[in-house]
Amino acid sequence: MKKKNLPLLEHITITGIAAEGKALARVDDQVVFVPYCVPGDVVDLQVTKKKHSFMEARVARLITPAEQRCEPVCRHYGTCGGCKWQILPYAEQLKWKQQQVTDNLQRIGKIPLPDISPIIGSRQQYEYRNKLEFTFADHKWLTSEQMREGIPFEPGVGFHIPNCFDKVLDIEQCHLMPDINNRLRLFIKRFALNNDMTFYNEHTHTGQLRTMVIRTNDLQEVMLILVFGEPLTETGNRLLDAVHQAFPEVISLMYCINEKMNDTIGDQQVMVWAGQDHLIEHMEDLQFKVGPKSFYQTNTHQAYELYKVARRFAFEGESAFSQPLIYDLYTGTGTIANFVARQAAKVIGIEYVPEAIEDAKINSDINGITNTEFYAGDMKDILTDGFISLHGKPDVIITDPPRAGMHEDVVKVILNAEPQKIVYVSCNPATQARDLALLDAKYQVMAVQPVDMFPHTQHVENVVLLKRKDH
Repeated sequence: MKKKNLPLLEHITITGIAAEGKALARVDDQVVFVPYCVPGDVVDLQVTKKKHSFMEARVARLITPAEQRCEPVCRHYGTCGGCKWQILPYAEQLKWKQQQVTDNLQRIGKIPLPDISPIIGSRQQYEYRNKLEFTFADHKWLTSEQMREGIPFEPGVGFHIPNCFDKVLDIEQCHLMPDINNRLRLFIKRFALNNDMTFYNEHTHTGQLRTMVIRTNDLQEVMLILVFGEPLTETGNRLLDAVHQAFPEVISLMYCINEKMNDTIGDQQVMVWAGQDHLIEHMEDLQFKVGPKSFYQTNTHQAYELYKVARRFAFEGESAFSQPLIYDLYTGTGTIANFVARQAAKVIGIEYVPEAIEDAKINSDINGITNTEFYAGDMKDILTDGFISLHGKPDVIITDPPRAGMHEDVVKVILNAEPQKIVYVSCNPATQARDLALLDAKYQVMAVQPVDMFPHTQHVENVVLLKRKDH
């Protein structure tokens, strides 16, 4: 159907929240997905896509705001594409996330479930992230209104417009991280403009300033990685020196030259300009080394809540003298593995990324933990019946897979290994539900605990405890 023939739907009431953070309404038995709405809004909708079973639309006019609708905090709301649920009070966000977990486990999993525990909300709703990445662009993206006002296409630094690799929204203020992110970003932008530094162009693949990554830890110490698209110039040297002088809280100032066609720096050398090459995160009496390429949960405080749930599920009901053999699948940098190691006989961690495994070993060393072993490789290739015969049958398996969930071969090996318990940590309850249905052959779900890691987004973590049915 041609776009000009797409209908305008008038006086439509938004009734719920759907996938990807979109709101939904029903028109003539057809579902309509709408961004930037909350249940109770009455709106006129301009349809943007029409399929046989659903439509997508944008708000043409907000007629009557829902009573629960609130004002967004961020000035970039609705343009940036992030934090879509700012217009929904946090208590309501938690309600819908709880419902999302329930719906996925019931409708996709279709297995017996216990009562689902109330979701654990985030202590901080803003400034909760410990990592942000910004992109430099030689022409910042402008809205239609800004173009009508004649605002020029100047260089900018900020976030990519959703689904647009070459369009970058210039960010004036971001509330996802403490204000250091704004002060650093704006300082660097001013210096660059005042000194005629070039910003990156995604089409010509030219420009000095390409991306910047900011990390903070629980002590509010800062790591900054400036990524240049061209070899470092004298002006680039002066920029790094200026940042070093102006921001004493940046204890790890690093840079990288990335002349590839993509922005990833996982295969690039990151060099120290000033300070050290890492930050240290603290969790209880443990320390975790976080380098420029390390994975660490981006909401530090909620990561602690999440790991406490996983640890409690792993040891709940066990004898005080029991020291189980634990397999930690998709271990990353070994955060969960090291977090539970002192109550275990041994923890064996498996992870695809070799650099993450090296970080996991370092994290064991700096904490004096000697009962962990880590292996790098594709999970379905490493975790085999032969691997388990060699290393011992696990009493407990903790698994924290990526959004796609576990490979079917991995599920089969877990079923063959028959651990007493499985603790399944997931960032995607839909794929988790699919995997739980496969595990239902031998396992019963005993507890479900959602955890909110990302306020103002649709994302939700979920931890499930399974026990072998013959126990």
